[in-house]
Amino acid sequence: MSSPLSRPHLASHSLDTRAQWFPALLLFVSGAAALIFQVLWIKQLSLVVGVEVYAITTGISAFFAGLALGGWLFGRLADRVANPWRLYALLELLVALTAVGATLALAGAAAPFAELALHLGLLAWGLPLLLVGAPAVLMGGTLPVLVRALAADPGQLGRAGGRLYAANTAGAIAGTLLSAFVLIATLGVRGSALAAALLNLLAALGALALQQQQALPASAPAKLARNPRPARLALLLYSLAGGVALGYEVVWSQSIVPFMSTRTYAFAVVLATYLGGLFLGSSLMAPRADRVRDPWGLFGLLIAGAGLLALLEMALLGRWLILAQTQVEALILSLGGSPLLGMSGRFAVAALCIVFVPTLLLGAAFPLALRLCCDGRAVGRDVGAVLACNTLGGIIGVALCGFVLIPWLGLVRTLGLLALIAALVGLLAVRQGPGVNKGRRQGVVALGLLSLAVALLTPPQRLAQLLPGARHAELSFYQEGRGATVAVVTQGQPERRFHRLYIQGVSNTGDAMPSLRYMRIQALLPLLIHNGEPRSALVIGFGTGITAGALLRYPGLEQRVVAELLPAVLDAAPLFQGNFNAASDPGIQIRLQDGRQELLRSPQNYDLITLEPPPPSAAGVVNLYSRDFYQLAARRLNTQGLVAQWLPLPTQNTEDSRALVQSFLEVFPYATLWTSEFHEMLLVGSPDPIELDAARIERRFAQDNVRSALGEVGVNSAQALLATWVSDRDGLQRFAGDAPAVTDDRPRIEYAPWVRPREINRVLPELLNLRHPPVLVNVSPEFRQRMNQESRNLMQFYRASLHAYEGDREAWAREIRELLQVDGGNPYYRWFVGQ
Repeated sequence: MSSPLSRPHLASHSLDTRAQWFPALLLFVSGAAALIFQVLWIKQLSLVVGVEVYAITTGISAFFAGLALGGWLFGRLADRVANPWRLYALLELLVALTAVGATLALAGAAAPFAELALHLGLLAWGLPLLLVGAPAVLMGGTLPVLVRALAADPGQLGRAGGRLYAANTAGAIAGTLLSAFVLIATLGVRGSALAAALLNLLAALGALALQQQQALPASAPAKLARNPRPARLALLLYSLAGGVALGYEVVWSQSIVPFMSTRTYAFAVVLATYLGGLFLGSSLMAPRADRVRDPWGLFGLLIAGAGLLALLEMALLGRWLILAQTQVEALILSLGGSPLLGMSGRFAVAALCIVFVPTLLLGAAFPLALRLCCDGRAVGRDVGAVLACNTLGGIIGVALCGFVLIPWLGLVRTLGLLALIAALVGLLAVRQGPGVNKGRRQGVVALGLLSLAVALLTPPQRLAQLLPGARHAELSFYQEGRGATVAVVTQGQPERRFHRLYIQGVSNTGDAMPSLRYMRIQALLPLLIHNGEPRSALVIGFGTGITAGALLRYPGLEQRVVAELLPAVLDAAPLFQGNFNAASDPGIQIRLQDGRQELLRSPQNYDLITLEPPPPSAAGVVNLYSRDFYQLAARRLNTQGLVAQWLPLPTQNTEDSRALVQSFLEVFPYATLWTSEFHEMLLVGSPDPIELDAARIERRFAQDNVRSALGEVGVNSAQALLATWVSDRDGLQRFAGDAPAVTDDRPRIEYAPWVRPREINRVLPELLNLRHPPVLVNVSPEFRQRMNQESRNLMQFYRASLHAYEGDREAWAREIRELLQVDGGNPYYRWFVGQ
């Protein structure tokens, strides 16, 4: 591909072969830095304003609004300065300084923002918006200023601008992948910000070096002014295209998850694929854009075609995609790739099949948009205007799709509407082209009619049919709402029917016996061992409602609060057995809010804070497993208050479980570990000593509602409850060793290696080896004797289950047979043998 700057008619500003690519390299580096900062700020905003969809979208919009404003302002300024290279270098320098400053300020902004929100309401949003928006304004100015610095002939703007846009986008791809796979895991948030700032400084130095090798452009070459009306129309259409493109991204982010994972790596691969389509499309079109006879017609075909393809890919989704993913993963593993690389291959296949091709066409439209919109008299101004309008259109598209269209129409119908809008944009564009190209007009009309037909023929429940758990089961609930898709699937044999909750296509939990057991223990065990008289409790994460419902069975509680993000989760709650109708019980206050924000904004203290979030390795969930979170929770405890943290065992490697335990230990001087189910454990911690008073625990357990709630899940006595004890702080410290704690700045668990197969066979025996008898007061010999028997029974069941995981069916059957002879009436044990 030859460079537009090497042509003979640009000899006055020609560069050697090395210098042709140097400006593109500057924007590659700048784009990488910008995406690193964006990833960091989105992560930090979830801590400052919460992970609730309105909050985080508002914060992200501030970033894009800053880019738009910067493109518009600095594009105009670039046309008036004598040395745009120095302006570019200054912008990169200021980005480095302000972006690092914003990162450091956001790290401590959560408490000030919560305080401002209490006193100033919506005005408090000025703090995060300013912190994110200010450096984004400077970032937005880099591309138009650099295009102006090259002083390209307006007749070659499509070529030059397209190449620079492609380079900037390629840098964004690198920044996305570096953030997820390298930087945050190794350097943390602050360290990653410093690395990104170093890239900005390199770009600044490169620009200053490049200006020494070429003449300074006094002004853009003069050309005949274009008719301003078509230019304004092109800006309008490209801004609509930006809204449609970001609308696709919102729909894709919810619809692709059944083929992906909730891990950060999956989202990084999808975003990189999205940007990769834009990069390749712009790269392919850049050398051709200025030679196209009918740029209006081709622009229209690209936009309309992208809409139809996005819709068709959704309509054609099926089992074939999962088979393709499996084959690619197997190929990567057979070539010696790591499990993480194999899973990334799975993610890439899904992204290529759903996201890549439409974005390829959208990327190709950018050089054409530059050619249509740019007036030769003001290169910087017009390039900035193109970027600003496209970005502002994207902000509107995200808001409309996320908050209005998807809750109203659903994902499939929303995508259909976007395709029709794209066809309309295409039709308006081709009408501006030469009359000889009637074929392109007819082509756009045909694309629009096809989009309409596909939209009408694709069933709105298409995605529901693709849920992993729905293929051989009954879909009992499905709701596409703001921020997430929530579904409930009914599974199992008629005599043992149970339900599973799917959020964003990923199984979260259910109401089968194992889930019932650990969630009821999650709520009731801390209340029973509490050294005072617990009166208030907070549950973070409603889920199936089983944990929250268990609080209703403890009569001494006067206040029960639940923090839950998604209204659809509450709508699905009546389907789950064993939650005692928690969603509608007046004894529970349900607050639709991020759990961390609930602790930040409410001055209320609790006797118990118990958590049932998604697994800690899921994207964003680390906010509820970090040392910083536990410090916040500890400040919201009454005297002798307890924090009970769910610790799943198979969802992360043993090394990461050590880091999670270390985070807990660094905040709570008194910490204990309990086994709530074969796959789950429970950390219970307090700033105050935890004394296990056997007589008090037995008295509390004897309350009818408590006894029946726990008896239904195989905990039929206070002795059986205390048999779930594993260790105190000493044992936990031996397990954690010198593992680094998970913190807001170092959220390692979110970027941890892929989980090894059957990891529970490693971590569970290691944790159970920590077991020693609990220190009890007011205990009789008979109590202790029965507790020891219950403990032996539980350990025998765990041995049997480990045999099952190892594939030793004979050992499993032998152990279970012996256990049922001793404790055959235990519903928890019997559930696994189908009796």
